[in-house]
Amino acid sequence: MGAERFTLHIDIKPEDIDMQGHVNNIVYLRWVQEAAITHWSTIAPQNEQEKLIWVVRRHEIDYKKPAMPGESILVRTWIGSASRLAFDRHTEMVRASDLRLLALARTVWCPIDRKTGRPTDVSPEIRSLFSVVP
Repeated sequence: MGAERFTLHIDIKPEDIDMQGHVNNIVYLRWVQEAAITHWSTIAPQNEQEKLIWVVRRHEIDYKKPAMPGESILVRTWIGSASRLAFDRHTEMVRASDLRLLALARTVWCPIDRKTGRPTDVSPEIRSLFSVVP
């Protein structure tokens, strides 16, 4: 891993709970996206944010333990390796009270030029901020 982790604190909402009485799997996916977007908007230079958007090419999620009503969750994300148009990002969701792993995700993101709507190369600065050498 080696890359610094960015953490987002989440309080579970009543609408996050499914018929089985725990957080619905799709909510974990929403948390993965929220953490990635918040991380991007926090550390990327404004001029790069105006040029680029990111789309998901792939999600993989391993569900380990259920999150329950009233719990607080830490969503921790970090960058991985990248190729020209595929940037790996890792995310783990842990229960804040005991740091038990609830889910682990890997997402592959593709940079998109805001003007053309097409995949695009990124600047060396963005590559250094959002990828690590394997």
